[in-house]
Amino acid sequence: MQTVDEKVEEAALRLPRWVAPLFALVAIGLVPWTLYLTFTLPARHVTRHYDLAWVGFDVALFAAFAWTTFAAFRRSQWLVAAAAVTGTMLVCDAWFDVVTSQTGGEMWEAVAEAVLAELPLALICGFIVFDAEAFLRATVNRLQR
Repeated sequence: MQTVDEKVEEAALRLPRWVAPLFALVAIGLVPWTLYLTFTLPARHVTRHYDLAWVGFDVALFAAFAWTTFAAFRRSQWLVAAAAVTGTMLVCDAWFDVVTSQTGGEMWEAVAEAVLAELPLALICGFIVFDAEAFLRATVNRLQR
C-alpha cells in the first residue's frame, strides 16, 4: 500500500521536457519586447470599447471567484488552480485600476480598493496556492477514507 507522500508525488503534474525551456525562451524574449514598448508606446491612448474591456474582465473575474468558491466548498483538487487564477486576476485588476485612473479622487478610490479589497483577497488566494502541498495531502487523506 502506498503512503500518502507517495500518492502526493504520483499525483504531481508531469510535463513534457520542452515546456520549461519554451517558457524560459518566452520570458527572455519578453525583456527586449518590454523595452521596445517602453520607448515606443504613447503615454496617452484613447480607445474604443474601453468599457467593454473592463466589463469583460470583471465578468471573467466573477467566473474565477465562482470557480474558486465552488472548488473551496467542494474541497476540490481544482481549488489551487482556481485560487491561482483568481489571485492573479485580482493583482492585475488592482494594477490596471490604479494606473489607468485619473488623478485626484479617482486615483485615491482605485488605491483604496486595491489596498482594502483586491490585494488582501489576492493574498488569501496566494496562501491557498502556497499551501498547495498541505491541501493535496489533506485531499489524498480524505480520499483514502
